Amino acid sequence: MAIPNPKANRNAAIRRFVVVLLAVSVAVIFLILSLTNTAPEVSGKEDEGLLSLPPLDLYSSGLHFVRRSVLAVRSDPLRSRAELIRKQVGDHAAVAGAYTSFARRLKLESSKQARLFVELARNLSLLLAAHRPFLESAAPLDEATVRGFERGVKDRIRAARLLIADAKESFDNQLKIQKLKDTIFAVNEQLSKAKKAGAFSSLIAAKSIPKSLHCLAMRLMEERIAHPDRYVDPPTPPPELEDPKLYHYAIFSDNVLAASVVVNSAVRNAREPWKHVFHVVTDRMNLGAMQVMFRMKDYSGAHIEVKAVEDYKFLNSSYVPVLRQLESANLQRFYFENKLENATKDTTNMKFRNPKYLSMLNHLRFYLPEMYPKLHRILFLDDDVVVQRDLTALWKIDMDGKVNGAVETCFGSFHRYTQYMNFSHPLIKEKFNPNACGWAYGMNFFDLDAWRKEKCTEQYHYWQNLNENRTLWKLGTLPPGLITFYSTTKPLDKSWHVLGLGYNPSISMEEIKNAAVVHFNGNMKPWLDIAMNQFRHLWTKYVDYDLEFVHQCNFAA
Repeated sequence: MAIPNPKANRNAAIRRFVVVLLAVSVAVIFLILSLTNTAPEVSGKEDEGLLSLPPLDLYSSGLHFVRRSVLAVRSDPLRSRAELIRKQVGDHAAVAGAYTSFARRLKLESSKQARLFVELARNLSLLLAAHRPFLESAAPLDEATVRGFERGVKDRIRAARLLIADAKESFDNQLKIQKLKDTIFAVNEQLSKAKKAGAFSSLIAAKSIPKSLHCLAMRLMEERIAHPDRYVDPPTPPPELEDPKLYHYAIFSDNVLAASVVVNSAVRNAREPWKHVFHVVTDRMNLGAMQVMFRMKDYSGAHIEVKAVEDYKFLNSSYVPVLRQLESANLQRFYFENKLENATKDTTNMKFRNPKYLSMLNHLRFYLPEMYPKLHRILFLDDDVVVQRDLTALWKIDMDGKVNGAVETCFGSFHRYTQYMNFSHPLIKEKFNPNACGWAYGMNFFDLDAWRKEKCTEQYHYWQNLNENRTLWKLGTLPPGLITFYSTTKPLDKSWHVLGLGYNPSISMEEIKNAAVVHFNGNMKPWLDIAMNQFRHLWTKYVDYDLEFVHQCNFAA
């Protein structure tokens, strides 16, 4: 039987006590460390302080926990608390300042809101400035000082959050609108560039000479050179060319085929072709081709005179303002200087930058009384028209003392004088009514006796001289025509002259069928590939495809 050893039992109890004591000590140490590592920055739930405010969606404020090391156990918790308050003040001041700049840029209807943002940002900045000494001081902070700072900040931040929350939705919508506006602006810029490029390309296509048309002019000229005796004018002009009892037409063109179509259509639809006289005027370069073209057939007895503009000796730069202006260096630079911006900077009036508008062939219409001094009346026709019925009834119209018989083109607010002239100029504003109705060139019946009486050519010269710097109207012949015949134009029935076959595809065929003259004004001329197919046959049926030279140049029917 073993005998118990009191000493051994005592030693075992001591060892157990020491182990328990060590375990308790370690547990206490770990508990203390865990408490110091995750200590909340704000203690005291009874204080409804700054950090108990609901978090702002832009800045997730809430309760911030600061990770601290064992070495930071002895740091001042009030210092950290004050630093956090200062950070929140600065953040809200920055947000208020940002919204202020947005409010100014977007020009919101409520200017009061913008002023509130400015005032709020200023107050927050002043608050920080007032407490900077104790925030930047190295001395320990006391609880009372921090609580006072917090109370001063509390109301301002609450006001800031309410103001920002109230404005947020408005600003978001305004920003979306601004983005849409920016997008629309960018698209409009692209559209504007595309329109300019398209207009320029269309202008090139419209003003270029097709290969077949160039071929015809060359072959006709070859015939003129090869057989000069066949095309010599008689020494004495036929008396019919100056007989005022006949029906006289004026056609000014450098397009051989187009001029022949005008004459063909007028002759074929005339009841008595031998009573019709056509005065065709071209430039010196195309004179030979024109002479051959109109000598190759008899045109049912109609009388045709072919002359060059150079044959009218009175048309010189000392008398004609357009010729004098053409000698100007500024005008030459405007039209002939090879720069891209000259071609595309004025899309609306780009066509007027074409040098053809300075050609005397376009301005001859203002000199009809001097070109044909023995005539009383004359019908002016553009080279892009087609005559569809007998026109002799025009000579029976009572002109009521007016000079120009023309079809008016205005409807609603369109084609009024204000669209053709610069009514910001005091002289234009004083002399003309901006709502006066415009009319069309292309088929114009002129009473030459009334013209001479009204001194219309002198009026044209007066206004053309004033417009040398192009401040009264853009280039072209219609604006000076509207001015020259402002109070001396007699409106004709619209069935005499239907326009738009060179740009408007929606003209009704019934209207075209009833028209005496149809006009292919616009870029889509019937002799070009870009012509509108639904109207082209109205022109091609008067082309002399049976002529040898026309056949050789492969004109499409």
